[in-house]
Amino acid sequence: MKSSESGEATRELLGRPVADELNRGTEERWRKQLKPELSVPCLASIAVGEGSPFHLYQRQQKRAAEKLGLAFRGLLLSADAPRKELEATLRSLDSDPTVHGIILQHPLPPPLDFFSLISEISATKDVDGVGEVNLGRLVERRPLHVPAVALATTEILRHYHIPTSGAHVVVVGRSETVGIPTALLYLGKGSTGDATVTVTHSKTRGLSEILATADIIVSCAGSPGIVHRGNVRKGATVIDVGLAAVEDPNATGGVRMAGDSEGLAGWAGNLTPVPGGVGPVTVAELLRNTVTAWELSSGLRGKV
Repeated sequence: MKSSESGEATRELLGRPVADELNRGTEERWRKQLKPELSVPCLASIAVGEGSPFHLYQRQQKRAAEKLGLAFRGLLLSADAPRKELEATLRSLDSDPTVHGIILQHPLPPPLDFFSLISEISATKDVDGVGEVNLGRLVERRPLHVPAVALATTEILRHYHIPTSGAHVVVVGRSETVGIPTALLYLGKGSTGDATVTVTHSKTRGLSEILATADIIVSCAGSPGIVHRGNVRKGATVIDVGLAAVEDPNATGGVRMAGDSEGLAGWAGNLTPVPGGVGPVTVAELLRNTVTAWELSSGLRGKV
């Protein structure tokens, strides 16, 4: 709990307990099904450009995968890698039967186009759930893999017993990989759905007025401070997905990572910290999707 000067308490929705719960289930699931003729589930992760936040994310994936006994292949390509090299890498991994899940960190440095490249990966191995097949199936509510970030936000609410049914959820951000999938999940039926959803973005008029009506805010704009006391209803729940580098002379290297929310301790009812909130759960969801891909490719699970 974090309190303001007035003594009001805000519950921190820490991601680690949620991730630990998910990881226990994932490890138990694959180990129970492993047979002598099957290889261990394997995730291949490709990052372009060393030193980016996505390179850090790749290291987190490696640590988490190895802790669960999963195989991991981390590939780091230079920021100026030609498109043909990236295409060849994706095709090689997609045709490799010992690789079950593939993630391509994004956004990519220009002129590389993420969505045209992700089409090189089969829907089964697209464990980040952001290819056109998986996104299309999500609209139909029968996905092979749900985008890991979007799913992480719902799992945090489930873990901390924060209901979504009948709630007004405002999503800040409309990206194809995070904002839109997140909105679709809360619109769906079930224990983490049945919400009334408003999607907002940089062109939304009266953003503050809309945010102030929300029971739950899921912000994935990557814009530090866009969610604050002036536009959040007191006691609301804020799931902060945003991540951006901001200058800070007191931080190591003069830069720190910041989320979209600012000054909400003692104001929001529930709040995910940055870092330590959505991030660990996203990795756990990615690994859970990898085991699903392993099941699909190994004939342990029927076609969805």
